[in-house]
Amino acid sequence: MFTQERLDELHRLWELLLSKLKDKGLKLQQALKLVQFMRECNEVMFWIHDKEAFVTSEEFGQDLEHVEVLQKKFDEFQKDLQNHEDKVTEVNTLSQQLLEDGHPDEDTINQKRDEVNEAWARLKQLSLLRQERLFGAHEIQRFNRDADETIAWIMEKDAILSTDDYGRDLASVQALRRKHEGVERDLAALNEKVSQLGAESKRLQDIHPDHEDAINAKQTEIEDNWMQLKEKGAERKARLDDSYNLHRFLADFRDLVSWIHDMKAIISADDLAKDVAGAEALLERHQEHKARQYI
Repeated sequence: MFTQERLDELHRLWELLLSKLKDKGLKLQQALKLVQFMRECNEVMFWIHDKEAFVTSEEFGQDLEHVEVLQKKFDEFQKDLQNHEDKVTEVNTLSQQLLEDGHPDEDTINQKRDEVNEAWARLKQLSLLRQERLFGAHEIQRFNRDADETIAWIMEKDAILSTDDYGRDLASVQALRRKHEGVERDLAALNEKVSQLGAESKRLQDIHPDHEDAINAKQTEIEDNWMQLKEKGAERKARLDDSYNLHRFLADFRDLVSWIHDMKAIISADDLAKDVAGAEALLERHQEHKARQYI
């Protein structure tokens, strides 16, 4: 039979067992919460490391279309980045709850939380840098595209100005001069475009010094082709003017020769007056022909 002393001992042992079970349960809960917290941190860190490889890529596109494809991918990444903001917030919330509950692994929790926050801040900074560099690449490739289009336009006008047709007669020369006036209007518009590209080239070289040589080389190519085109345009205009003056002279010469022949025919005519009135008429016509010689 149990004595009171034995019963008290059993009661004490029972209470001790319950206390240890309670402590064990609390530690298990704390361990479970820590595992959940660490798993959440590791998932976020894995995603961050994966995206760091994306934002640190040195690929910025070979042409304008390629850059725009990269910018579209970056826009999708930014949406994903914004969505993962909640994951980082959740990590901080979990760490705060664990610390407030007096979790014994306080140092581990603080260290892991800080690791996530630092990695997150680094990713956002790298994201901003990637955004700026893509924007710069887009500016440069847009300049290259505009420059190439302008050079192609110059080459097109160069082909027009390279013809050796300066007209076979006055009418054809006049037609060619009218056509050249149209080309000169195009060159005036082209001159404005070349000036705009020159200003853009200087701006880009100032803000993108690492691409200064390439930008300057492209601008030099534009200016060299443009100067050659202007010289060719001026030369063609001068030769068309010379051709016009020549054919104008020849036309006037032919008209004069024709008129002289007509006058000689009239003067040499055997038509003599038969009366006073006829004589006066012939004299008047002769004076008119004589006067025309000095016009």
